[in-house]
Amino acid sequence: MTSAGLAVRPAADVAAYRAVEHIYHSYLTGLILMLASRAGADRAAEVVFRTFRRQQLARFLPGLKKLGLDQLPHAVACAQYHYLSNQVGGVKVEYVHESDSKAWVRYPPPRWIWSGTAICGIPSEVSRAMLRGWHANNGVVLGNPRLGFVCTGQTVDGQPGLEGYYKEWDHELAPEERLQFSPGERCPPFQADLAPRLPGNTWPEERLQKVLRNYAMEYVTSIVPETIRVLGPEEGGHLAGAAARLVGMHAFDEVARLLGGVEAGAAGFAKAFARLARGQDDDAELQVEGSAATVHQTSWRLMAEREALSPAVFDAWNELWVGAVLAHDRFMRVEVTQRRDCGDPCWRWKFG
Repeated sequence: MTSAGLAVRPAADVAAYRAVEHIYHSYLTGLILMLASRAGADRAAEVVFRTFRRQQLARFLPGLKKLGLDQLPHAVACAQYHYLSNQVGGVKVEYVHESDSKAWVRYPPPRWIWSGTAICGIPSEVSRAMLRGWHANNGVVLGNPRLGFVCTGQTVDGQPGLEGYYKEWDHELAPEERLQFSPGERCPPFQADLAPRLPGNTWPEERLQKVLRNYAMEYVTSIVPETIRVLGPEEGGHLAGAAARLVGMHAFDEVARLLGGVEAGAAGFAKAFARLARGQDDDAELQVEGSAATVHQTSWRLMAEREALSPAVFDAWNELWVGAVLAHDRFMRVEVTQRRDCGDPCWRWKFG
């Protein structure tokens, strides 16, 4: 409490934000690779389409208003939305204004979503599904049947970036015309000094760090339930869980580095796990009992917006932490002893 009797807000744990962003970013990429390699390109593309369509319906219109773009010509507003929102999310992106009815957006390599060598395992259909899920639907959401998106290149096909332009035609587009491909065209050069900028007083540093975290988390919020919806709880849950365990094992060292280290033993891991949970804005509490430790929480912010979730969603997501435990100490075990999604008063993990 301050001398005036006001509560002091705890300092933001920026390191935890970064660690959370890293593990969920890795999980998003890893799950799509798992789907493409195990379930096939077509079903992977369907999951990706549903993921991006859900994101588009939930975020696009509010985002336009928040970014102050809702009064611009539609083609320009859409391209600037992708430029600004992806830039805030840490994505390398470019924007070129050609006219009020035609504006370009370009994602140069390396692509954020296909970090590292992951791009080698992404089929063309999966990349196209992202565009079908989001870019092709902007005109529909805006109530403008003349607005569509033309893709002129895809990084996964060997072009130097995913690029294309929003265009407002002089006639209404049929549903299959809302996304078109024109590989012979090329985006004009990007000029950063002509691109839109975020007002600094609206986006302070702490808020930007949270946005990076949220950006990765929101895709996982969508893709895990959509995987289980498309493939079913048995196959979808298995693949989403298998990807989570592998990512948990392989991401743990970097997560530990970002956190400044993880102490040895069950108590050390549980302490880091609780910190990561709080870094997601969950109400995690740690209890150490001899050589064992427990963490319990009543919130699950990651899936707070999703209703009627299959239990397979939690099972799959929890494998992230099972994998991380195995990387931390392969003789250690983690057990979920209570689950609020199954009627218990909280979620409780026991590490020992």
